[in-house]
Amino acid sequence: MFPRDFAWGAGTAAYQIEGGWQADGKGPSIWDTFCHEKGRVFGDQNGDVACNSYELWEKDLECIQKLGLTHYRFSLSWSRLLPDGTTRHVNQKGVQYYNKVIDDLLACNVSPMVTLYHFDLPQALQDQGGWKSPSIVSLFDSYAKFCFQTFGDRVKLWITINEPYVCAKLGHEDGIHAPGLKEPGITAYLVGHNMLRAHAMAWHSYDSLYRSKQGGQVSLAINSDWVEPFNTDCNEDIAATERYLAFTLGWFAWPVFVTGDYPEIMRSAIDAQSKKLGHNDSSRLPSFSKDEPSVLGTADFFALNYYTSRKVKPGEGCGRMMCMKSDRDAAEVLDPSWPICGVSWLAVVPDGLRKLLKYIKDTFNNPTVYITENGFSQVGPLKIEDVQRAEFYKDTILKVAEAIQEDGVRVGGYFAWSLLDNFEWADGFSVRFGLFHVDFADEMRSRTVYQSGQEYAEMILKHKLGK
Repeated sequence: MFPRDFAWGAGTAAYQIEGGWQADGKGPSIWDTFCHEKGRVFGDQNGDVACNSYELWEKDLECIQKLGLTHYRFSLSWSRLLPDGTTRHVNQKGVQYYNKVIDDLLACNVSPMVTLYHFDLPQALQDQGGWKSPSIVSLFDSYAKFCFQTFGDRVKLWITINEPYVCAKLGHEDGIHAPGLKEPGITAYLVGHNMLRAHAMAWHSYDSLYRSKQGGQVSLAINSDWVEPFNTDCNEDIAATERYLAFTLGWFAWPVFVTGDYPEIMRSAIDAQSKKLGHNDSSRLPSFSKDEPSVLGTADFFALNYYTSRKVKPGEGCGRMMCMKSDRDAAEVLDPSWPICGVSWLAVVPDGLRKLLKYIKDTFNNPTVYITENGFSQVGPLKIEDVQRAEFYKDTILKVAEAIQEDGVRVGGYFAWSLLDNFEWADGFSVRFGLFHVDFADEMRSRTVYQSGQEYAEMILKHKLGK
């Protein structure tokens, strides 16, 4: 059902699991700052300790081995390696920590997939404008080159930036993620633009300086739901669905995989809305400069984070105010037949993943796709026998197999989110995505495998044996 070299993985991110927020010379990140402000996160919780993976890495490695993973996706904390965000000061304790993680994984025949940026910008760089500032591009490139130079002899799969859509919109438009800015209608587009520029520059640096020696691959992780028209016979619903896809998946995939520029649907929708509101300056969606390295072709594979699906119809604006919702003019509708797991937004639609994979194949020139995140949440009372989540993984992996066999999609791997229950951003510890439960009331942060983790391990073993 799956290629012999298929990557069976699980993922985590530095701020969500590591803790040690001030340990051994680490600098603060924007998530440290955000969580220490009252009212930002559920229960005013924070990632100061989280799963304490900075001290308990060996426990994580045991979990990885129990599952029989071939790959493990984790992120580097930029401010643990470079406390002020620049290479002027390197924190050797941070380098030692990640060297140990990588070396231990390889000693257990597990390949690392390493994310350079998973939401946690050094606060020192935020103080200089963060992702809004054009200077962030070369600062990110310097950080990326430092990581390629330091770890790239052993890391062959790199993600530059995780979910630029989420960083841009939730962090700079909605204000519900760090850095907590609410600057609707302009800043998210600028941040997304600088993230694409930073990604492209880092990819070109890898391509020209490291690829021939290290032989790795570099991409960025793009999140997208699968969407369909609320009424398949309604032209307005069909158009709204196209806009929705352009403003999420297309925003980052179109420049990288298709044209080197943003989707025309996206630009024309933004410009039309600007005109309507009397905003007659230059387009709120920036343009790529011919003087910079091209963003087109700067991905060696397609990294997809998929969680859920939606039906779409026109609507959901902000009245006379400029905002992304009004630009997009696409309202999300949940199909009542879809079960909800845990958090209200997460409808369980495994078939949506198959459809999205086929869409990616047809739209983005048939790339190799790694599903870099996909998971099922639990809220409320703890259930170690998480039967629904175990079923979800079975159903989803079956759909991935169908995408490979019947639709001809070149899927290179599947990474469950997440290895561990962890700090789930603005939801704190109230939402659990782990294959292993972490007891946050226990100082030792004991890890206990969920039924879904055991069954995922059985699936992996079965496919490894070619059954």
